[in-house]
Amino acid sequence: MDNIIYENSLVKVKLEKFEIPWIIIFAQDPIKEFSQASQELKLEILRVLDIVEKEMLSYFEPTKINIASFGNYVPHLHFHIQARFKDDSFFPEPTWGKKQRESKVKLKDMDSFLDNLRSKL
Repeated sequence: MDNIIYENSLVKVKLEKFEIPWIIIFAQDPIKEFSQASQELKLEILRVLDIVEKEMLSYFEPTKINIASFGNYVPHLHFHIQARFKDDSFFPEPTWGKKQRESKVKLKDMDSFLDNLRSKL
């Protein structure tokens, strides 16, 4: 798994390279569902998710933050956090849906965002 931006004994946090800011939090343990996670893991996922969302909101000022937990292709507990913009290619559809237009999103520097995010995690 490349593009790892943070990890500890409970979670691994990855940057998904895409036209919008997209972070994925993975459980380190091989479990499928949130309900199967220990209380410690659940709290760690929520801690990281909260930090990622707040940093995306303040840094990128998106139209909306999308949070999803899909596992049909990757049956391993993970959460997607995406900063969505009215001018991104898929809005208001999900990024897995039908492209609506060419993106007109102008993002701030991703490296600065990631450095700041790492410092908070």
